[in-house]
Amino acid sequence: MSQDNRHELPPPANRRRAFLLPGSLIVLALIAAAFYFQYSSSSDAKSDSKGGKRGRNDDAPAAVAIETAGKADFPVYLNGLGTVTALRTVTVRPRVDGELVRVVFSEGQMVKEGDLLAEIDPRPFQVQLQQAEGQLQRDEALLKNAQIDHDRYLTLLEQDSISAQQTMTQEAQVKQYQGIVEMDKAQVNNAKLQLSYARLTAPISGRIGLRQIDQGNIVKANDTNGLVVITQLQPISVVFTLPEDKVQAVVQRRRSNEPVRVEAYGRAGKTKLADGKLLALDNQIDSTTGTLKLKAQFDNKEGTLFANQFVNIKMHLDTLPGVTVVSSAAIQHDTQGPFVYVVGREKTAQVRRITLGPTEGDKVAVLSNLAAGETVVVDGVDKLHEGSQVDIAQKNGLAVAADPNIQAKPEGKSRKKDKRP
Repeated sequence: MSQDNRHELPPPANRRRAFLLPGSLIVLALIAAAFYFQYSSSSDAKSDSKGGKRGRNDDAPAAVAIETAGKADFPVYLNGLGTVTALRTVTVRPRVDGELVRVVFSEGQMVKEGDLLAEIDPRPFQVQLQQAEGQLQRDEALLKNAQIDHDRYLTLLEQDSISAQQTMTQEAQVKQYQGIVEMDKAQVNNAKLQLSYARLTAPISGRIGLRQIDQGNIVKANDTNGLVVITQLQPISVVFTLPEDKVQAVVQRRRSNEPVRVEAYGRAGKTKLADGKLLALDNQIDSTTGTLKLKAQFDNKEGTLFANQFVNIKMHLDTLPGVTVVSSAAIQHDTQGPFVYVVGREKTAQVRRITLGPTEGDKVAVLSNLAAGETVVVDGVDKLHEGSQVDIAQKNGLAVAADPNIQAKPEGKSRKKDKRP
């Protein structure tokens, strides 16, 4: 082979590299194109998930529950914590010594003032009464005899048959016996009083507690425990506290000279126990707690309040006439303040700034910028923004039929038709 032919044909290895290079470039180009399309699809998906592009399902209206704003007279309450306090609590103690021979009350029984509770052996006191009465009869007889002698001496003195000295002496003796008779009468009254103390009666009306001593025991007037404790439950009072910044509102309310209604609820604040009225305000604020003590009185005819019971107090302060009322679930808050989502006829949610009033239970009074009859969203607000389309699933607590113009989301493969016979 000539030198010219050697330059025209490359070596075998060079020819192999020349053949592989275009193929490698093609493969690299295909791989790059695949990565590009995959990245583009991933970016579009992320953009859709972040709101950059809305998919078909994101354009669907959000399912919400709505409520129609009402109009009513809205009560304003002040809430406090209180303790039930009995107006009177009395420990029944014996006033004389002796054996407890009879107990006629039952534990927990309601009694009236003057009802018999127990009886101490009366025989010793009956004997003392008899002795006092006998002594009185004897001294009364002596007094009568002295008076007869005194009358005779006066007659003799008029006849000048006796000295004036004897008459005056007899008059003094009459007065002496009169004094003795008065002392005897006092002894008789004392014996009757001691005999009456043998009967233990209820000093007040109320509920009897647990018996402290049993029948057959010897009781004494200086016993510390006594026989039983009676607590007056009808009426009964409750002492509760309010923050000092609420005191002026209460003072203004009392100036109307109308009774301030107070309600007592159980520990959980759900069960109403009794109705009453405000009785008095304390004269100083507790500097350690910043609260003022108030006292309310309850008839407690049902017997639902007990001394030292813990209760929640709701005091009716005022009533707002004809205000707009909505559920507290409709109220939303942000940095600009409270607002609600109002749903119009086009089923779009609009942000409405409002002014809130007092709250009672799950209801809130709206003082401005919302009228009765307008509908507000109470559930599903996390899916909404200004101008969002909504699908009303519930209205005023009742289910609403689905809108046929709204397309359902496509079901996945897991919802394929069952082919089983």
